[in-house]
Amino acid sequence: MIIDVLLWFSHSTGIYEFMNSAWGWPIAESVHFLGMCLLIGTVGVFDLRMLGVGSGIPMAELHKLVPIGVFGFLLNFTSGVMFLTSAPDQYLYNPAFQTKILFMLLAGLNMMVFYRRAMAEVKTTNSLLKAPANARVMAIVSLCCWATVIIGGRLITYYRPPYHWCWWCL
Repeated sequence: MIIDVLLWFSHSTGIYEFMNSAWGWPIAESVHFLGMCLLIGTVGVFDLRMLGVGSGIPMAELHKLVPIGVFGFLLNFTSGVMFLTSAPDQYLYNPAFQTKILFMLLAGLNMMVFYRRAMAEVKTTNSLLKAPANARVMAIVSLCCWATVIIGGRLITYYRPPYHWCWWCL
């Protein structure tokens, strides 16, 4: 049923035709890679700064780059929807894709906790110091989640499930 809905969306919006054109998939892949670079290049650098890399750079100033990472995430989300809706059977039942989605959700949850519990203190931390301990833990969680998302994304093409199984279908 969910495959039918995704394919209907893909066909009714023109995504399916675009993705199955000569340049559709390469363009979407390029946009996805660019989005990943923007996301990891900003969020990853901010996380590393909280861990003490690049001391002397004020975290509040570095945080101003995060909207670029959000733009990168939007590029990834848009191109990811294009991939998913044009070939849902290759994604929904794929353990690498399921792992990728799970760790994206964990990264999002970690981000919400970070902004609620640590961001105010991080912004006021002296530029020569590491972030507070709770923020450093969240930075490590963020880096691990995003690394797992990237690895899961790369592994999607290597796992073509022989049967239809998904953890949320149980």
